[in-house]
Amino acid sequence: MSRPKLYSGTRNASSWAMRAWLALRAAGVDFEEEIVNIVRPQRFANLKAVGRISPPAMVPVLVVDGVAIYDSLAIMEYANDACGGRLLPVDVTQRAQARSLAAWQHSGLSNICARISFESAFYPEKRTLTAVETSECERLFGVLAKYVAESSGPFLFGTLSLADLILVPTIVRLVAHDPVVPSRDAIEAWTQTLLAMADVKEWMRDARLLPPIWSDDYLVPGQPVDLRVIPDPFDAA
Repeated sequence: MSRPKLYSGTRNASSWAMRAWLALRAAGVDFEEEIVNIVRPQRFANLKAVGRISPPAMVPVLVVDGVAIYDSLAIMEYANDACGGRLLPVDVTQRAQARSLAAWQHSGLSNICARISFESAFYPEKRTLTAVETSECERLFGVLAKYVAESSGPFLFGTLSLADLILVPTIVRLVAHDPVVPSRDAIEAWTQTLLAMADVKEWMRDARLLPPIWSDDYLVPGQPVDLRVIPDPFDAA
């Protein structure tokens, strides 16, 4: 049996690859990795090549004994199965709740802060969040705070789960913009626990070394450009 091979993506652009990678690491899966450059213009040719092994022609893709698992959430579920199910709660209802959070993220997280991309977390200067974005942060953080409170931490369901791991890139991109909302304090310990994980720090360290990738959707039409330097919250983790 050969080692599984993960076709991953550019560290400061591929949030979905990060999710799959973190789950495989957390599960203790021994895998090879090939990082596919998904930055334009190389993106198009590189993903076309990925299409030879993956119908969606996207990353991440995990190849196990010649079989392609070509969706990030499916890879995360594979990781959970590979470690005997310890990345989901034992309780049936809690396991369904964890999967609900994962599905919410996977389906777009209700478009929360859609202009704040994963790439923007690595911009040297960042814009101020709009009032709507701040409200959306409050909504999301408030939901997560309830799970942390009910489990007593340190993770959403007590122990580390796919629900925590799938939300890491979202927490990275939002916390990088320093939203000031009441519910953020309630999940600060959870946030810092996630960001302090060795695997998260490794990915973030590699991502910081890459040139920032500008998104044309980042600035808000009609809003004055107000870019500012925000202290890197990940240095303290």
